[in-house]
Amino acid sequence: MHSTHHALVRLSRATPLLAALAAGQAAAGAPPLPALDADARQNTVSGLSSGAFMAAQFSVAYSADVAGAGIVAGGPFYCAGLNKLGGADRFLKNASTQCMRPMGPAPSGKDAWRQAQQFARDGQIDPVDNIKRQRLYIFTGASDSVVYPKVVAQVRTFYQSAGVPASQMRYVDNVNAGHALLTSNSGDEACPANVSPAAGSTKTNLNNCGFMQSQDILRQLYGDDLKPAAKLSGELLDFDQAEFSKGGYTGLSDIGHVYIPADCRKQSCRVHVVFHGCTQEDSRIGNRYYTSTGFNEMADRNRIVVLYPQIRTDPKRNPQGCWDFWGYSSKDPVKPDYYARTAPQMAAIHAMVERLDSPRQPKGSPQ
Repeated sequence: MHSTHHALVRLSRATPLLAALAAGQAAAGAPPLPALDADARQNTVSGLSSGAFMAAQFSVAYSADVAGAGIVAGGPFYCAGLNKLGGADRFLKNASTQCMRPMGPAPSGKDAWRQAQQFARDGQIDPVDNIKRQRLYIFTGASDSVVYPKVVAQVRTFYQSAGVPASQMRYVDNVNAGHALLTSNSGDEACPANVSPAAGSTKTNLNNCGFMQSQDILRQLYGDDLKPAAKLSGELLDFDQAEFSKGGYTGLSDIGHVYIPADCRKQSCRVHVVFHGCTQEDSRIGNRYYTSTGFNEMADRNRIVVLYPQIRTDPKRNPQGCWDFWGYSSKDPVKPDYYARTAPQMAAIHAMVERLDSPRQPKGSPQ
């Protein structure tokens, strides 16, 4: 995620064709996402940066269908709408200033909770009483200069206001990390690094802090006894995302990715959705986010299907390849619906999860 308003609106400098080809984006005829009879009571989500904003809003809007969320370097639900700035582009301005590097107080988690209650009364999101049963992992790096720690702190305030018990929340703010998902990979950036994801950059916003943050997230959401597999036994597959965008513009790429442990072809598993951050889609960094971050190793041994939906960089609407937390996919950008169940990206991801949760189809039958 870029740190200024101008970065979110300027055009990309180059089309990363080679990376796109390596990631399979040029491939035609990707198969449909399979139905795996997953346990709909155990759907969870996580994300970094714009993906963290997306994880927060998805877990609130669809709280009846989400058991927990991991939020790494993101802000509270409806963050871009909490400041009452005027103008047609106020949501974009808020997203790129107040929700990232506010000069004064960060957007209020208590205000976000009040707004969520109103949206629920209006029928735009699920009843908010569901939220108090969720499990949360909330992280801010002590050296994060892209989304300030005081913004992430308001995520905790939101969930506290929603009645989530402290025993169901893990809040981490004592790691000297920059703005990144954290790994133990020797080739990743230094732990405190804050990489500016400029167009054409080869940086990935993956920082080596000596541990796999993905594993901490999944332990918080599913149980402390989870251990990663030493060797993967499942399949990492491309699938057709275009079928989930037939209702209009979503900003999604045509192809997404899913990791399916071998056990999940026959047994009931649970689904975890991983939202990448800005400039981390496969057209820029290849398969790094969905092969090297540790999610698959943890999922393989613990019957977790990992869904990796992908955003497409759009030079006009979304030049940094971010998930929509200000309204670029909305039909009316002055009154955007990015936070609601009916928002294009939200509805598309929910349909993907519903597909994975659906009963398996006999071999040879259409999905």
